[in-house]
Amino acid sequence: MDIDVRGPRFGAAVTTVVLAVALITGSAWLLAWQTLAFALGAAGGVSRSPYGRLFRAVVRPRLGPPTEFEAPEPPRFAQAVGLVFAGLGLIGFTLGPDWLGLAATGAALAAAFLNATFGYCLGCEMYLLVRRVMVRTE
Repeated sequence: MDIDVRGPRFGAAVTTVVLAVALITGSAWLLAWQTLAFALGAAGGVSRSPYGRLFRAVVRPRLGPPTEFEAPEPPRFAQAVGLVFAGLGLIGFTLGPDWLGLAATGAALAAAFLNATFGYCLGCEMYLLVRRVMVRTE
């Protein structure tokens, strides 16, 4: 079943704020929260992530009906990619080296910002590229 495209963009906007604050403050706890949010989104799909639930319960009822939909698989893959980067950032912030925490969190922040601001989902594009490559190799 396809999903409302506004949900993942809302989640990306919240993620952008969370990651920016985590990066500025160096808060491992805040990055741990975001890592958990990515894990839930990767495991259950973006609609089951905390930000997806918030969108569905609070934001979507205040908007008009959706006019655009997308397949859930690319955003779910993007959540898994975000999980990897947030996890690496968490390792860097807690165990070191600090540059790993900064670089991985910054990369996740850049991807979330692109999605929230321009609707360009890097993880979704990666998903489509992987699918094309896999089809060609079969």
